[in-house]
Amino acid sequence: MNDTSPMLRRILMTADTVGGVWTYALELTQALHQHGVQVVLATMGGPLSPSQRAEVQNISGLTVFESPFKLEWMEDPWSDVARAGDWLLQLEESVQPDVVHLNSYVYGALSWRRPALVVGHSCVLSWWEAVKGEAAPDRWARYRREVARGLHAADLVLAPTRAMLAVLERHYGCLALSRAVPNGRNPALFPPAAKEPFIFAVGRLWDEAKNAAVLEKVAPSLAWPVYVAGEDRHPAGGQVRYRSVRELGRLSPPALAHWLARAAIYALPARYEPFGLSVLEAGLAGCALVLGDIPSLRETWDGAAVFVSPDDASALAAALKALSQDSSRLAELAARARIRALEFTPQRMLRGYLAAYRELLQARQPRRGRQELQPTILGFPSMPPVVEE
Repeated sequence: MNDTSPMLRRILMTADTVGGVWTYALELTQALHQHGVQVVLATMGGPLSPSQRAEVQNISGLTVFESPFKLEWMEDPWSDVARAGDWLLQLEESVQPDVVHLNSYVYGALSWRRPALVVGHSCVLSWWEAVKGEAAPDRWARYRREVARGLHAADLVLAPTRAMLAVLERHYGCLALSRAVPNGRNPALFPPAAKEPFIFAVGRLWDEAKNAAVLEKVAPSLAWPVYVAGEDRHPAGGQVRYRSVRELGRLSPPALAHWLARAAIYALPARYEPFGLSVLEAGLAGCALVLGDIPSLRETWDGAAVFVSPDDASALAAALKALSQDSSRLAELAARARIRALEFTPQRMLRGYLAAYRELLQARQPRRGRQELQPTILGFPSMPPVVEE
């Protein structure tokens, strides 16, 4: 049975360059390409890194338009958001997609000619609540309004977990059309290897949600070394530094796969993680998983990981020590994690998205009028794509 339809030929998709959305977008793009669907990727958040450019070069049929516009969660982004909106509408006019796939919220409220899908990967209000233990302050009031507008104007809202959909509805109101479609990852990219006695973690080290600070706290009490990889500079400025864990910096995808293949334990005591692509990669690589006990990670990994309260350093230390001293339990957990991880394939993700795209195309009822563009504030009216094959 053919998963595609002649109606679905081209998708305009947004992605940011500073988080896991980038990895997700490329994985989905490759799966779509194998089914004859072209993706035009519009990037925001900053320039592509050298490793990101290398990744793009290896994906056949992908066209990337790059921009420097701030993301909606960054400091004082609204002038950039307005300019980016005009730029995206111009791209829609130019590339004539069948569906617009938005990986940020605010652009759901634009006057798209084609059906628009919004995917919720994270949000400031739920991040703040999980990390700070309180409601986001008043300075995020406009963010709340703009995100709510985008979500409720979208033709369909997806998220990678039911837990993420639940927090979106709690913070922004009931969503008429929404569903969860789990992310996927190509297992061939993360083959297991002979395991070595160390603990590994990866993520944005400046992001309190990843909770690298608690690994720093417990590392001196552990017999095994703890290695952490990821960006330590916040996009708005500032840098975090650790002394007790061994920092590896930002790793290229092949280097990350190498470290995961060797790591016996992957630890992510996260306070907030709407899906956790790094956990999926670690599971594929055969790592035993020690994770923060939060709803989204429970939803995906219950029965295949050890869970600890993100705020309980003693429990984290005890869990890591116990695993490092029990080779049988370590091997059992690693096997469970890999079996579970193999359920989250790119093909499964693709089926979910193709079903969503087809639903939008079958409706084919434009819900908005066309917004007049303002060429004087367009970001890059004649900007060439980064890659076009």
